[in-house]
Amino acid sequence: MPIFEIGIGLVLGAVIGFFFDRMRMGSAYRTREDLIKDAEREAENLRKESELAAKEELLRRRQEIETELDKVRDKLRQQEREIDKRETRLDDQTESVKKRERMLEQMQNRLTERSKFIEKREQELEKIVEEEQEKLYTISGLSKEDATQRLLSRLDKQLKSETGSLILKHQQQLKQDSEKLAREIIGMAVQRYASDHTSETTVSTIDIPSDEIKGRIIGREGRNIRAFEKETGVDVIVDDTPGVVVVSAFDTVRREIAKNALLKLIQDGRIHPARIEEIVSETKSEMDERIMDLGTRAAEEAGVPNLHPKLLALMGRLHFRVSYSQNVLQHSIEVAYLTGMMAEQLGLDVEIARRCGFCHDIGKAADHEMEGGHPAIGAELLKRYGEGEEVVHAAAGHHDDIRPEYIYTVLTAAADACSASRPGSRRETLEKYIKRLEELEAIACGFPGVNEVYAVQAGREVRVIVDPKRINDREAAKMSRDIASTIEENMTYPGEVKVVVMREIRSIGMAR
Repeated sequence: MPIFEIGIGLVLGAVIGFFFDRMRMGSAYRTREDLIKDAEREAENLRKESELAAKEELLRRRQEIETELDKVRDKLRQQEREIDKRETRLDDQTESVKKRERMLEQMQNRLTERSKFIEKREQELEKIVEEEQEKLYTISGLSKEDATQRLLSRLDKQLKSETGSLILKHQQQLKQDSEKLAREIIGMAVQRYASDHTSETTVSTIDIPSDEIKGRIIGREGRNIRAFEKETGVDVIVDDTPGVVVVSAFDTVRREIAKNALLKLIQDGRIHPARIEEIVSETKSEMDERIMDLGTRAAEEAGVPNLHPKLLALMGRLHFRVSYSQNVLQHSIEVAYLTGMMAEQLGLDVEIARRCGFCHDIGKAADHEMEGGHPAIGAELLKRYGEGEEVVHAAAGHHDDIRPEYIYTVLTAAADACSASRPGSRRETLEKYIKRLEELEAIACGFPGVNEVYAVQAGREVRVIVDPKRINDREAAKMSRDIASTIEENMTYPGEVKVVVMREIRSIGMAR
């Protein structure tokens, strides 16, 4: 029984499986046809969509092209309008030129007629003058030669009188100029040899530990001090002042060498002619190296490259030179900076300007060895060692000794004045500086008719405002000279003081 049921179950399962398989195969055939139809529909849709997208892209491109064409048309229209405006302006200018040509032609015609009229009048006047001369000759009974001789004789007497007055005037002017020049020369000499200035710039004091060392410095019968002075070229002053020896010399480098050598001798303790010669020689070598180092550093600081070694050595010597207590090397660096700044503002060569400012006072390093003023000496040295014409001319003309031919000379002179005249550059105390300004103002205020006085530019200029009702133009000119003379007589000052007297009249009316 169970086997039978199992057999029936297998047969039924096979039959059912057969029917299911047939059903699945029919469903598969139907699904393939549906897929083909769906694919065809999707292909048709894609084709339509691509055609639509292509049409939209074509439409968009057409709109872009039309927009570009509109812009080009607008630009062309604008250019046409500008061309029309230019043509209109050209037409107006052409018309204006034609009008000017017509006016010039008319003026030329008028000038021609005027010149003809003037020539005619000149001929008439010459004829009248000739007739008048003939009448004068007839009335006076003199010939032309006699009348000419008398006229020349009279002119000769007048010219002699005027010539004499001119000679007297020029003699007086020459006398004034010579007196002024003499005062300047004497003032410069006094300035260079003033006691307080000399003590600052030509003397060095050296402290010594005991009088025994002072005796060694002098040596037996003064042989040590004589040997030292011979080797160094300075004067050694040994007096009764305890603990001090004074070294004096106008050459600051020699004085520095002597000072350092004497300090070494005092520290060494062995003081005799052979040792003095050895120490001085060693100190000179050290000083040469130091001078070259100072010059090189200063040139680097000022931004001045490729200077000749000899010029660097001369600039290094300026470290030991002072002018009115102002270190000349530092002053040269400052002038180099100022000249370079002004040249930069003017669009000039900054390197040349700095070179001119840096080397302008180089003559002061050799003015004890060469004849002439330091501008001429400096120009000669710079020319000798291959510097350019601008630098040579700036050194020669920074004090207006020659007429400036280069703009760099003017800039160097201006920078030199700025560096030298600013308050404090020459180590004047504030009290002394203020006192000098007050003295200048007090001198000018002492003149009648003065309303206000101002001392400006570090005391180099005094501006005086006078009462125009009491002082006329001639009196103002005379007052400026009188104030300047009074300042010269009563004050001591470096350089020059410019006195400016200002007279102003203001007329004020009120409309009511």
